[in-house]
Amino acid sequence: MAKAKKTAKKAPARKKPAAKKPQSLKVPVTLSVNGVDHELLIEPQRTLLDVLRTDLELTGAKHGCGVGECGSCTVLLDGAPVNSCLVLAVMCRGRQIETVEGLAIDGQLSPVQSSFIEHGAIQCGFCSPGMLLSSTALLRAKPHPGETEVREAISGNLCRCTGYQKIVEAVVAVGQEGAPEAAKEGE
Repeated sequence: MAKAKKTAKKAPARKKPAAKKPQSLKVPVTLSVNGVDHELLIEPQRTLLDVLRTDLELTGAKHGCGVGECGSCTVLLDGAPVNSCLVLAVMCRGRQIETVEGLAIDGQLSPVQSSFIEHGAIQCGFCSPGMLLSSTALLRAKPHPGETEVREAISGNLCRCTGYQKIVEAVVAVGQEGAPEAAKEGE
């Protein structure tokens, strides 16, 4: 007698429902950047650096380390230097953000920008926006800083080109010339 071969019937393959891309929750945010209000619809987990560079096309702040160590992403938030790679953009509602693009007025470089050029403090330019903003914040708070104060103020900004001396000299020179940067604080 022939043995009957048992065949297990396979259930028809079920089609998995197409995976839906998770909907990103976007929230309305108004950011005041360089004195201009920008109404945006953004994901709440996005950094200020990403929003500045991508949505507003303000590329002066650079993406360097991404962990707040290099200072290439420095911007001023209510006048104080911050690493924009560590700040969520939604946390900046109602606050004043200043980028390197906002330092020049009507095409005229700020005194600190001019001094950086005059003293050869700009090399490759990657750290320059952060250095300029940290220096601007210092000059607004202390119009006539000494070398030690300048070094402390820029200590969160890494530069691989200049060795810092020319940057320090440029900032001290602005202070010796009367620190016109301090006048811009209230604007």
